[in-house]
Amino acid sequence: MPDSKFSIASPTHTSASDADMHSVKYVHTISEAGRFLPSASQWNSTEIDFNLAPQSSNSYGSLPSRYSKSFDYDLVITDKAYFKRFLYISALAALLIPALVLLIHFLPHKHHPHSPTKNLTLAVNQALTFFDAQKSGNYPNYSPVKFRGNSGMQDGKVSNLNADLVGGFYDSGNNIKFSFPTAYAVTILSWSDIIKWGSDYLLKVFVPTNSTPDSTILYSQVGSTGNDTKVSNDINCWQRPEDMSYVRPVSVCDSTASDLAGEIIAALSAASIVFKDEIMYSGELIKAAGKLYEVTSREDPGRKQGTYTKVDACGGEARDYYNSTSFIDELVWGGTWLFFATGNNSYLAYATERFKAAEDEETESEKGIFYWNNKLTATAVLLTRLRFFRDLGYPYEGALRSSSSRTEILMCSYLSDHIFNKTQGGLILLRPGSGGALEFAATASFLSKLYSDYLDLLRRSGGSCGNDGFSLQMLRRFSISQVHYILGDNPMKMSYMVGFGDKYPYQVHHRSASIPWDDGQHYTCAEGDRWLYSKEPNPNLLVGAMVAGPDIFDNFSDERDKLWFTEPSIASNAGLVAALIALHDPPRKSSNSASLNLGIDQTGIFDKIHSTPSNP
Repeated sequence: MPDSKFSIASPTHTSASDADMHSVKYVHTISEAGRFLPSASQWNSTEIDFNLAPQSSNSYGSLPSRYSKSFDYDLVITDKAYFKRFLYISALAALLIPALVLLIHFLPHKHHPHSPTKNLTLAVNQALTFFDAQKSGNYPNYSPVKFRGNSGMQDGKVSNLNADLVGGFYDSGNNIKFSFPTAYAVTILSWSDIIKWGSDYLLKVFVPTNSTPDSTILYSQVGSTGNDTKVSNDINCWQRPEDMSYVRPVSVCDSTASDLAGEIIAALSAASIVFKDEIMYSGELIKAAGKLYEVTSREDPGRKQGTYTKVDACGGEARDYYNSTSFIDELVWGGTWLFFATGNNSYLAYATERFKAAEDEETESEKGIFYWNNKLTATAVLLTRLRFFRDLGYPYEGALRSSSSRTEILMCSYLSDHIFNKTQGGLILLRPGSGGALEFAATASFLSKLYSDYLDLLRRSGGSCGNDGFSLQMLRRFSISQVHYILGDNPMKMSYMVGFGDKYPYQVHHRSASIPWDDGQHYTCAEGDRWLYSKEPNPNLLVGAMVAGPDIFDNFSDERDKLWFTEPSIASNAGLVAALIALHDPPRKSSNSASLNLGIDQTGIFDKIHSTPSNP
């Protein structure tokens, strides 16, 4: 950049001789990273003169006050009646103003709840416990959830298929296992915390073959929704998973199911970073992710890439629950995580070269949202982290610059009432027509807190929104407000996470939680209906489950058969866990007083990345 001088006040007082000796330093900066880096010479640097600030002329080191002069006025009272009226009015104003201040103080405020600090340590532990309740397969006896046992022990053994699909997680209140949201949940949990149970299952879901690449197998679903009411299945049968005896079909895909493949690549790669100290297991995860990436990322003529839900045999009935609308965002997401896991620049090149295509594919209703169907928003935040702390320059700077700009606009949108509406209680409505607002609010809380930590590490006080701006405090207030809303600071005065606080949902739409756990007692599908329609609280407390939540008017109905209010899912709970962990550790000084510990790993994610990334 061209040489220029900036007037910057020195942070400490120096003697005249010191100022003469150290008045000029050379620095360079990474564009938009918000920080100066020291330079050894004038080459590609900016000259900063630390002695251009106005020097104090008084002993207190401050500029003279604008109001340092005094004046004398001669006041003459010409009419005593007017003067008395003036005194009465002044006295009345002196009484009314404090009363008005008190009235404003005690009136309800929109979007600004003032509540005691929540116990986020307890909240994190409870939110993770929900995943124990969702486990399928050989149930561990050390689990804190005591109303669950072995289930789905024959998963994968159906008709002419002999796959091992025992394990994984049941998706929500039903007994279906969907690979797509499972992979999403494992990825986001890897960003904050991890459950090995999920990554173990994903290693089973992907089966590489030694024949043609397109013969690669991906299992997308175990269990059936079914439309035949005469046949028991995972939807029309209200039954604990331990009691299942009906057929559980398996949906099979190949590598052209690009969205499913991309999400599994991201999950395995992210998990490998978490398990980096377990060298054998981490290597197994990376190897599987690399193989799947190799066959998925090919763009040979005649080979069609697409979403898994558009193919009957592959997507099966997942389209009714997780109808993926695009696939490039998952490929970019997977390539980005695989780059962080390996340091291989070909993965970063793939992700950055296709970032614009993913943006073009994104629908208007998906913009600014991070959830199982849209990974582009979170990918931009992840690439922004790379740009801020390990900027690799050419040829990636275009996509990285676009990512950081997109991320800053995203933060502005969270704080603006003109882009996304909020309920009277302060809950952001990212997709007001789709329900399940808590799921989207949780990931918005997570990303906003994460970005504020980035800015704090860079010693930046905020960001820009065109003619306006935002501070770190504004971002963090927004982030904590969404989590506090979920945990009870809402018009219903109800925690939407089961088991947290004094008031929470008791009729969660969940088979295992709603049917009594009687050792040795088997209940049929017909017997299960009595608990589905019961008005009594669930006999088993589904601790840590975040339900779908209220409507756009902050109203909530705690009724088991109204699943749009009371059903939890592993995808939504994963976002809540991420937000809780991001907010759990407040900014504090570390043992090195010159640095901050923000509860995030500042460098661990970059362990495999060097100034010049390695080629394969």
